[in-house]
Amino acid sequence: MAAVGLLYVGAILFVNGLFLLGRISPKGAAPLNLFVGCLQVLTPTFLIFTAGGDREVIAGAAGLYLFGFTYLWVGLNNLFGWRGEGLGWFSAFVTGCALAFAAYSGFSVGDWPSAVLWLQWAALWALFFLLLGLGKTSLGGRSSAGEVGLAQITGTVCLIQGLITGAIPGLLMLFGLWENNAVTLTAVAVTGAANLLFAAPLSRWLVAAAPAERG
Repeated sequence: MAAVGLLYVGAILFVNGLFLLGRISPKGAAPLNLFVGCLQVLTPTFLIFTAGGDREVIAGAAGLYLFGFTYLWVGLNNLFGWRGEGLGWFSAFVTGCALAFAAYSGFSVGDWPSAVLWLQWAALWALFFLLLGLGKTSLGGRSSAGEVGLAQITGTVCLIQGLITGAIPGLLMLFGLWENNAVTLTAVAVTGAANLLFAAPLSRWLVAAAPAERG
């Protein structure tokens, strides 16, 4: 179930990244957010009720709610045009929880590739908090001419994370190719760091490559 969940987390992060980059309208992104949000709420509920008190299973399922509630909230905001401050502050809560799950995955479970995935999600949800909760428009104190905005940078990080933290790990797990070893840890860490480091220049390229609006 974790593999299936990751695959669709990848899909929705990819779509939401395109939404933040202006490639998809708010209402256009709403259905998939609602579909995946429901999946990420129903799945952990089933896992918890059938866990038989297994603390590790319950802990793993509990983290899925963080994503499920986020996507449901995004879908409803986009559908009804609600403001995003509440979602932004919820994202701050998710960031803190993601850091806790990263520590748990690494130090308690010994699954360091998953720990690094949680760290990447913590970074992304921190960007959501800055963008929606605090209303920041840039990562610096002031935006300068030619600088891409925080929405575009967040969109790029989100889009790439859809691939490197969701779709690719999910597919590898489904195919039995994902392993908890140094190679996987290195790949996850390097791609995640590169995504964060090069998000701004990549955002500039993605915005410049966007098709011109039709009159």
